[in-house]
Amino acid sequence: MKNYDYAIIGNCTSSALISSDCSIDWLCLPFFDSPSVFAKILDADKGGFFSIAAVNVKTVEQSYITHTPVLKTVFTTEDGIFELRDYMPRFLTSKQEYYCPPEIHRDIKLISGNPKLIVKFHPKPNYAASESEFILENNHVKITSQKGEYASFYLYSNLNYKSILTSEPVELKCDSFMLFSYHEKLDEIDTDRINIEYQKTKTYWLDWAYRTKVPSKYKELLLRSAITLKLLTYQRSGAVIASPTTSLPEIIGKDRNWDYRYCWIRDSSMIVDLYNRIGHTSSAQRYMNFVLNRRMLKHENISVMYGINGERLLTERILEHLSGYEGSKPVRIGNDAYKQVQNDIYGQLIEAIYTYLLVKHRDRVVTDEEIWTIVRDLANTVIKKWKEPDNGIWERRGQPRHYVHSKMMSWVAMDRSAKIARFIGKPNIAEKWLKIASEIKQDIIEKGWNEQRKSFVMFYGGSELDAANLLMLHYGFLENDDPKVVSTVKKTYEELTKSDFTFRYISNDEFGEVKNAFIICTFWMINALYLIGDEEKSRKMLDNVLRCINKFKLFSEDVEIDTCRLTGNFPQGYSHLALIQTILLLETNYNWSNVSGLQDFLQ
Repeated sequence: MKNYDYAIIGNCTSSALISSDCSIDWLCLPFFDSPSVFAKILDADKGGFFSIAAVNVKTVEQSYITHTPVLKTVFTTEDGIFELRDYMPRFLTSKQEYYCPPEIHRDIKLISGNPKLIVKFHPKPNYAASESEFILENNHVKITSQKGEYASFYLYSNLNYKSILTSEPVELKCDSFMLFSYHEKLDEIDTDRINIEYQKTKTYWLDWAYRTKVPSKYKELLLRSAITLKLLTYQRSGAVIASPTTSLPEIIGKDRNWDYRYCWIRDSSMIVDLYNRIGHTSSAQRYMNFVLNRRMLKHENISVMYGINGERLLTERILEHLSGYEGSKPVRIGNDAYKQVQNDIYGQLIEAIYTYLLVKHRDRVVTDEEIWTIVRDLANTVIKKWKEPDNGIWERRGQPRHYVHSKMMSWVAMDRSAKIARFIGKPNIAEKWLKIASEIKQDIIEKGWNEQRKSFVMFYGGSELDAANLLMLHYGFLENDDPKVVSTVKKTYEELTKSDFTFRYISNDEFGEVKNAFIICTFWMINALYLIGDEEKSRKMLDNVLRCINKFKLFSEDVEIDTCRLTGNFPQGYSHLALIQTILLLETNYNWSNVSGLQDFLQ
């Protein structure tokens, strides 16, 4: 299966990937970071899957129901027509509480005739380390793991259970359903209840999309990206994960395979900053609460990343029994990047807080004491740390260096902290912090600029270029027409952009040769070209990268530049964030670093 021919469904508790042939090939229950129960995407033979097919098929049409993450597949067969709706329930109850249980609904609506379907139901708990035992009880099938950590799941249906478990053809005579749940259901499950939950879920998402502020051009594409970002938000804590998958390889057949089912402060802060700018302040509020809960004590440092419930220890290990996506080993769970020092995260977090405060309070100056404590503590941390080396935005596992991007984000941290201080009536502190911001900027210009290369480089004293330096324009580090910025953009385009795709960097790293381009870096280049006045080249690159999006309008992290094949974890929040940022810039001329213009956009 090429180009990740998958759709994502979810409900902010967990999510699943469903293939174009209606097979659930990836699902972790009960939560995003739980062991998988279906993992065919990581091992076609052992992983486990849950597919629905039809007998005597003539045509199959598949798409999302507009402005929702409900996947609709219409099977036209020689014997009749039926529609399959795949989704995970999410809606508000009468008590204004979110109902988003760890379960998948596979609803079947009979349209005409008596078509026949075939179910292949092969759960493999604990990352496929265990076979399943099936226990037929009064109104459901209970599925348990046979070895390893105990796991249990429940299948409810009005179809014949024996036919489901033996994959015998089933003739449809009425509307039907299959509900796969982590929990045993306490109330009776029937088609009436299933239909009500479907209608409530659809209504929830239609309302959510209606409240999303995006420009009319590319509207459907932008809403799909916004919905995808929402699906990466964990309801219970407010954490935002990078991607719902693990170990989908950056390079097919190689070992750049990582677990992305965690909350990176950098990525999630950028996504939450976007939430504020497109009208979803409640999601931003919940993430702010997540951050505040991580910083209950003033002396606690913010970690690079967290588990979805705020876990700090995310020890990396290898699942030797899985062959990996198309043989790309190893399959990893956990991520040792949690041990790293990445000094850029403070700037991104403070930027998100700054936007949040402006949107939340608009023209009123309201002192939020808890957030001010966080800002003051983060700023003091930056003052202590900005001169130290780190591992950088790309999480290089080699020697820590003085990465230019990390220094620049330290400038962002102090600049935005000063603006927050001024916003809440602390002019003396604002002046002090602006002086430090100026010191950092001067240090970057003196040590991060390579006169021979005519460009800002990856780290002090080096000569290698870094796509992350394109964000100098995004954050307003220097003016768009500053000669050093313009030269950096042009030089980065010349060396890191190939076939209109942009790489993070091109030199070999700790894992060897870098072969595939980064989708987010491609969007950064599009933005940078636009901001320095090269709109023609910018739009050409945009058209090119949009050719690579899959048929469900989803992006992964990386792309093969010769084939446009998507690689890396999927779908990737960072890529969809960047897509929305780029369209906002090109279609509304939205100045991301000028937050004061945000009010006009949100009107």
